[in-house]
Amino acid sequence: MNAKTRRSDQARRAKMRSPGRPPVLHRSERRPFWRAIAEGCSSEEAALKAGVSQPVGTRWFRECGGMPPSHLAVSAPLPTGRYLSLTEREQIALLRVRGEGVREIARQLERAASTISRELRRNAATRSGGFEYRAVTAQWHADRASRRPKSAKLAINAALRTYVQDRLAGRVASAGGKKLSGPMVRWNGRRHGPRQHRRWARAWSPEQIAHRLAIDFPEDSSMRISHEAIYQSLYIQGRGALRRELTACLRTGRTLRVPKERSAGRGKSFVTSEILISERPALVEDRAIPGHWEGDLILGLASSAIGTLVERTTRFIVLLHLPPLPGHGCQPREKHGPALAGHGAEAVRDAITQAMTSFPEQLRRSLTWDQGAEMSQHAQLSIDTGLKVYFCDPQSPWQRGTNENTNGLLRQYFPKGTNLSAHSTTDLQAVAITLNTRPRKTLGWRTPAEALNELLNSENQKRVATTN
Repeated sequence: MNAKTRRSDQARRAKMRSPGRPPVLHRSERRPFWRAIAEGCSSEEAALKAGVSQPVGTRWFRECGGMPPSHLAVSAPLPTGRYLSLTEREQIALLRVRGEGVREIARQLERAASTISRELRRNAATRSGGFEYRAVTAQWHADRASRRPKSAKLAINAALRTYVQDRLAGRVASAGGKKLSGPMVRWNGRRHGPRQHRRWARAWSPEQIAHRLAIDFPEDSSMRISHEAIYQSLYIQGRGALRRELTACLRTGRTLRVPKERSAGRGKSFVTSEILISERPALVEDRAIPGHWEGDLILGLASSAIGTLVERTTRFIVLLHLPPLPGHGCQPREKHGPALAGHGAEAVRDAITQAMTSFPEQLRRSLTWDQGAEMSQHAQLSIDTGLKVYFCDPQSPWQRGTNENTNGLLRQYFPKGTNLSAHSTTDLQAVAITLNTRPRKTLGWRTPAEALNELLNSENQKRVATTN
């Protein structure tokens, strides 16, 4: 045997996965783990519910690419009483040790004698040269025999596999057809981190690939595959011909799939259904009553930020100075400590409280904000200022359109990509005065400051008339 043949033979044997020793836990024990995953638990929490260690749960989750095997999915039918269970196999092993015969074991288990006979013959432990019966080994043999493996379409269709790989991971080319390598990025088995180079590729999504096949090969029915089959080939080890590292070519670059319930539970814990914008009084929409505010943060370099508040009726603007705390950029943040960047929950709460308490009570009715972590102390803010805080739906900035428009105006003075912490409180007050004294078409060419003064004067006149 020459060296080349020897190397190819070694490579082939390396790819063949050994069945290994019989696992301690079998299908019935793994079902609680994947049921907990489907409920939104982390792999560590699911492992505790299944009664295994956290590293074992993490390994199960990664081996399956974040999704349960078809025979362990929540929707998969449970095994019927037609097949022997692990408990019955343990009873068989105990009775065999006692020297009981096949018919006596069948009588005690209320099974046919032929079932017990086949079980002892098929699933015995033969490594020692005999036919010893062990429950764990027998269950392992039964699980392996019950599998119904089906070859993945990408594994048996070379043309389809080449098409998918080229659209997913093919190199980027210039207008002249020259292949461009892009940044050199090593695969480390993990998702790419923020602000890092990513692999350049054609990066078609599996859905784009699946639908384009029907256009490129209208007459060839063999060139068809669903986008889910492509995802499974990418994420499930040993599923098909696509390597796991090709997940780096997906838009998300996610190396593991995220269960649906887990992603659904990622909302902010401090946002409840009672304080969503859908519960905000309808009278806020027509802007007839002043005192309803919208707020947000505009961000800049080095985690700098400025808080913005705008009153819906008068478009009056208040800017919040959020300077970084001492030690920002020089020392790591203390665990559970305040955000050193200066726009943590405590800093934003204090800044809003200081700004709002300078207004009369009739101008402090409600505040609408995005679901940002900087508003996690909204309950204390409501107590301090009297504002009722409401939150927009996720990814719905249009629900506070007045503030979004205001932020666009502010970018003239605080452009993106600049360090906003360089501006002092005096600078922010000057910009706010500039915008509050600028005529607005929506106010009949009055300024926000004039509109606010008119409201305050009318409120004072009503109060005086009431007391008289």
